[in-house]
This record gives sequence, C-alpha cells and structure tokens, in this order.
Amino acid sequence: MAFRWYQAKLTSAPLLTQSITTAVLFATGDTLAQQAVERRGIKKHDLSRTGRMAAYGGAIFGPAATKWYQFLARNINLRSNNGTIAARVACDQLIFAPTNMALFLSSMAYLEGASPKERLQKSYVTGMVKNCMVWPWVQAVNFRFVPLDMRVLVVNVVSLGWNCYLSFLNSGGGQPQTLEQKMREKMQEGGELPPS
Repeated sequence: MAFRWYQAKLTSAPLLTQSITTAVLFATGDTLAQQAVERRGIKKHDLSRTGRMAAYGGAIFGPAATKWYQFLARNINLRSNNGTIAARVACDQLIFAPTNMALFLSSMAYLEGASPKERLQKSYVTGMVKNCMVWPWVQAVNFRFVPLDMRVLVVNVVSLGWNCYLSFLNSGGGQPQTLEQKMREKMQEGGELPPS
C-alpha cells in the first residue's frame, strides 16, 4: 500500500518526491554516522550537521540525481544493452560522481564556516577512491534492472551507508587528529588536557 502511494507520488510529482525522500535518507545517513560510527550519543548529536545533510540531499542531490538519470536515459543509448549500461556507468562515474563529491564537500565546508579549498584538499581524493569501490557496481545493477523512476530511490537506499561514510569523511573521520585538535576537543568537554 505505501509502495503504491510512493509510486503514485513519483508519477504526479517526481522531483518533489525524490527531493523529500533524499533529504530524509541523507539525514538518516548522518544520524547513523553520528550514532553508530562515531558513537556520539543523543546528548552530543549535532543537529545542525544532520540539518545540513538533509538540506544538501533535498535541495541539491535529489533534484540533480533525478534530472541526471533522466538525461542518461534520454541521451545515452547504444546499439547493445550492455554497451548502454557501460556508457551510462562511465558517464555517471566520470562526470556526475566527481562533480557531486566536489559540490558536497565544498558546500558542507562553506555551511560549516570552514574552507572549501582545504576540505577538498583533505577529503576529495579519499572520497573518490571509496566512491569507485562502491558506485560503479551499484549503478551497473541500477541501470540494468531498475526502472527510471525508481533509480534515485535505489541510490538513496544504498546511500544510507554511503551517506554515513560521507558524513564521517566530511567531519574529518579517518583523518589523524593533531595535538591542537585533541586539546580543543578536551577543552570543550571540560576534561583534562592530553600530555604534551
């Protein structure tokens, strides 16, 4: 019943439906990053970070991905089905993925009051390497078996884990902390300073 309702909304208002779905799932991915990966706990949950992720998902990624998949379906059609899928995956990974990664990291940095240039230098290559480990395979299956109007949903469901990773990467996850960062963190917690 809920799935039929969702399909009806995809037909009547595809861009709005995909945007709202994406916003909810980006926020969910960030919540997973903060609670399951970083183990912050409810009291230390950064709601503004979750809000930024939801805003990016709903205002940028949802509409962009919807239009991108329509563009690929309309314009990338080769003689063989396998050739079409390979060409769509290649376009997705060589055009959309690098652009989206740069836009995501720089817009998050800007919204956080940080330097977009520094964020890109610190996290872009790492993010793109991880992207290449996951998304070509997901997109090959997506383009082969999933109807056009459901592709963003499939990406969003897989993105629960991916957005969890992106949120972690964006927040400095996987990067070694400097002594200054450790000291600042301890001072904010009201704890003792680490030894010099």
